[in-house]
Amino acid sequence: MYTETGTLKPTPPFDFDKSLNFLGVFLPTRQEQTISSHMLIKAISIDGQAIVFQVNSIGTIESPQLEYTLFSAEPISEGIHKIVVERITFFLSLEDDLQPFYRLGREDVDFAPIIDYLYGYHQVKFLTPFENACWAVLTQRNPMNMAQKTKQALIEKYGNQLEVHGNVYRAFPEAVQIAVADYDELLQLIRNDRRTEYLIATARAFSEVDDEFLKTAPDEAVEAWLRGIKGVGEWSATFIMVRGLGRMEHVPLSETRLLAAASKVYGHGEDVSREELKRLADRYGHWQGYWAHYLRVGT
Repeated sequence: MYTETGTLKPTPPFDFDKSLNFLGVFLPTRQEQTISSHMLIKAISIDGQAIVFQVNSIGTIESPQLEYTLFSAEPISEGIHKIVVERITFFLSLEDDLQPFYRLGREDVDFAPIIDYLYGYHQVKFLTPFENACWAVLTQRNPMNMAQKTKQALIEKYGNQLEVHGNVYRAFPEAVQIAVADYDELLQLIRNDRRTEYLIATARAFSEVDDEFLKTAPDEAVEAWLRGIKGVGEWSATFIMVRGLGRMEHVPLSETRLLAAASKVYGHGEDVSREELKRLADRYGHWQGYWAHYLRVGT
């Protein structure tokens, strides 16, 4: 077993326990990691190499610090090491400076208690935008528990794995692994022609796109690219923009759960309309994605 270690310094305030609490109840990735007090162990696949990362908190909310260990059956090159560290940092949103968002939130009488409740929580994204896009496809007209079972089947069939500390950790497949998969084999797992077709289209698109484009291109360009993938509509594109790419200027206004959360916080016994939801979101400018995420997580 090959290992590499290092430390990360999140932008304060950062409460790792709140990140772990979120992952503990987040259905799309349930059973895909080990969570314990101040520690996370999870797998990722980079260019066909399975890497398991262990992250421990050794700091405080106002002076946060994480230490990590990477495990692999193969030597971990400097390039792979860098990619995994960047992915951990992005996955846990370690570089997000929440202070401007908190200033806005504390001026919002209805929302301020959620700031207090989730203080130090940085959005936990999907580990990769491709995984997020696949989840968006799998949940189309499909109960979440069924989508989660299908996702697990995909991981077991196509994902790379590694045993660490006596536990086997499986990484969600990389886009190319799904893009070249046999259609009938995939269909047998997914059991729906439309979703199988959409999943292959998504995998082919993500296997060909430049990662730098997804990271740095203007929002409009990235959203248009996503909408160009067969099976990715308006809601799915916004979902991936926020939860897979960290572009927090976007809010899935058509999401029923968000509307319910907003009604609970702002409605004072009445349902909030979609027009009112948009007005509330607009007050938060480019922080509206964080506002919406906090609403869902905090209610």
